[in-house]
Order: sequence, then structure tokens, then C-alpha cells
Amino acid sequence: MKTLIENAQVVLPDVTMKTSVFLENGKIAEIGPTIQRAADRTIDGSGQFLIPGIIDDQVHFRDPGFPDKEDLYTGSRACAKGGVTTYLEMPNTKPSTTTVAALHAKLEMASKKSLVNYGFYIGATTDNLVELQKATRTPGIKIFIGSSTGPLLVDDQEILEKIFGETTLPCTAHCEDEATVRANMEKYSTSTDVADHSNIRSAEAAYISTKRATDLAKRHKKRFHVLHVSTGDELELLLDHQNLITAEVCPHHLFFNINDYKRLGTLVQMNPSIKTADDNERLWQGLLDGVIPVIATDHAPHTLAEKSAPYPQSPSGLPAVENSLALLLNEVNKGRCTLRQVVHWMATAPAKVWNIQNKGSIVVGYDADLVLVDLEKEETIKNENQQTKSRWSPWDGQSLRGWATHTWVHGHLVYCNGQFDESQYGQEATYDHSLGGYWG
Repeated sequence: MKTLIENAQVVLPDVTMKTSVFLENGKIAEIGPTIQRAADRTIDGSGQFLIPGIIDDQVHFRDPGFPDKEDLYTGSRACAKGGVTTYLEMPNTKPSTTTVAALHAKLEMASKKSLVNYGFYIGATTDNLVELQKATRTPGIKIFIGSSTGPLLVDDQEILEKIFGETTLPCTAHCEDEATVRANMEKYSTSTDVADHSNIRSAEAAYISTKRATDLAKRHKKRFHVLHVSTGDELELLLDHQNLITAEVCPHHLFFNINDYKRLGTLVQMNPSIKTADDNERLWQGLLDGVIPVIATDHAPHTLAEKSAPYPQSPSGLPAVENSLALLLNEVNKGRCTLRQVVHWMATAPAKVWNIQNKGSIVVGYDADLVLVDLEKEETIKNENQQTKSRWSPWDGQSLRGWATHTWVHGHLVYCNGQFDESQYGQEATYDHSLGGYWG
């Protein structure tokens, strides 16, 4: 399929300008104002912006193991609707992705189910160092340094030293200090108030664990990415002059805080927990200042029935992947940030952090993973319209201005104004870990 996209404002690496983009053989073949090529399909992008496809480097699509919550097909449909053309999925499925064989099995499954591009982390355990050393075809190693369950909890310092010191892949981690969380759980053991979730999974727990992890990275000169930063205090730990440490923030930590428990209850119960309004503002400033380069969702769906259970029986996690771009485009319209900044945080920077080849920018020769967005389109998020299998959103009822209208994956138009084309599947993301540091 040869596609010509005309008349859109195209967000190029160095400038945003009205021009045309030609897609052929899954690649961006030409960019210019007067493209003289025959196209099978011509799209008029007048009044809209063409941006690189969003890369969400932290999702939980629950496949295999929990198909009632989500699977790779439904999760990837949600991605396509939301302008996400590549996702990187976490290892805490059932079985956990802690071996090369399990990793390859997931990749094979995704090749038959995922409408967009995909990648899968390999998870660290207390005894799988050899598997971590052998692994390829993965963005990196995911470590639950604290407050996880089962074999994925790695809290032993000696084992962490080996993972950071004796593997070559980049590492990423969930950082909440296990000892602090357990002590807080004892303190609030009789509480049934979901607001105490933020007292149990406290700001102190996040800070202690992030400090521990970044110290490991610096001592071992290890590329390390801090997942879902939730507190303003953690920002000081991310000021890295060794080109080793990067970090991300999630929409729920930007838009929700402890004041929202009264309104939303367990729907905003997350790990790490939501924090204060002051943390919201400091995290936004961390993005604007470049201390945090990436926005990712930590899309972690549970059924609405599960989330409606009384605390603390209710699970942590919420779906976000199909609304994350719109939430940020709405902030562009409000003047909090620019479209170019959103493209950087959600496409260009994650491609650089994980050394994903040929993605994250609109450049000739790059993969034709693109999104056409209408900054004037207004739509209200409704549970019944969600593509995620869980069919709910904590932003239900919120009206946003700025939405994806078209999503291309390798030049194939997978989503267009509410309609999906499922005739082709996404492709495995490829990485060049020889690039070493982040900005290089």
C-alpha cells in the first residue's frame, strides 16, 4: 500500500511545517511539499497534525494468564485508537516472562494477535541470572525491587548487585521499598479506607527504593530507567551526569492526587500510589525541565467488579493506553505544554531510551508508524466506548479536546475515525543496545 498524506502540519525533528509525506513498503519514503508519486490512497490532513507514533514503554496486557482483564488483541486495539503504535509489555503475566523461552513464546503470540508493534521485557528473579545474560530480542530487564509478589520480587542486595553488574541489557525497575511498605501495612492493618493506600505505599517508600536503585546504576555504570516516578522528591535522584539514568511519569501521577480518593475511590488505587497535589506540580515541572524525559501509562487493567471490591481487597492498577495521548493533547490546548514536547515525551524520548530502531521521529527511511491528530476534536471519555477489555476508565465522563483520528503501523492504516482494519498485524520492535547511553 502506497499512501500519500497531504496538507497536514508535520512535526519533523527540527521544525513543524505544512508538507506531504509518502509511505511505501512500511517506511517513510519521501517528505516534501510536492511529491510526484502515484499513491493507492491519499489522505487529506488539512487542519490536523501528523506526529510520530506513540511508544508506550510500560503496559500490562495480562496475556497470558488473565484474559478476563486484557489480552494482546484488545490491548493493541486500545493502542491503535489512542495513537500508540508500539508498546513494551511487562513480565508479570502467568507464567511470568523470566526465561528466554517464555519471552519468545510471547513474541510469537503477539505476531498473531497484536494490531500494533510490540516488545516484551524479561523479568528478574532471585535465581535467573543466566537467563538474563542470554536474553536478546527484548528492550531490557524488569526488576521489582520492592513490593511485588511471587518470584518477581528481588529485594536481596547481593542478587541486585549481580543483576546490575553481570548483565549487559538495560535495566528498569518498580521502586518501592519493601521494608517501608511492610511496616506501613502493619500500622494501617485494620484500615478499610483506600486513602490509606497512599500512606502504606508512601512517598518515603518510593524515595528510598529509587535512591537504592540509582546508586546501583551509578556504581555499576548501568543503563537504568526509573518507572512511574510518583513523587517530587525523587527528581533530585534523577539528575544524572553519567548518561546512565532516565525516568518516566504516568498520567495518573500527573492528573490524580490523594484528594481524588473521595471522588474515585479504588479506581485510582495504584502502585506506586498517587501522592499530593504538590507532587503533581513538581512532576509536571520535571517534565518541562527535561529531568523526566518520558511519559508512559503503566496500563494495568482489572475488571470493574474487581476494582469495586472494598479496600484492601481491591487490586491496584488502571487502564490508560487509549486515552493517554488525548489527555496530553488536551493540556496542549490548555497551554501547559506544546505539541512538540508531547511528541518528545511520548515518541522520540522512549525510542532513544530503549534504542528502538527507526521509530520515534518522522524521518525518511524510518518505519511508517504515524498518527494524525485533530487538536480541535472534542470527545468525552465513556466507559462503554473503551476498547480495553476491562471497559472502564478513571477519566469516564471527562471531555478532552485533541484526539488521534488516524493511526498507521508500518504504513498500514489500522485505525481511522472509529474504524479498525485488522487485516495485518504489528511487528516486533528491534533494539540496538550497542548504542550504550541515552542521548549518546
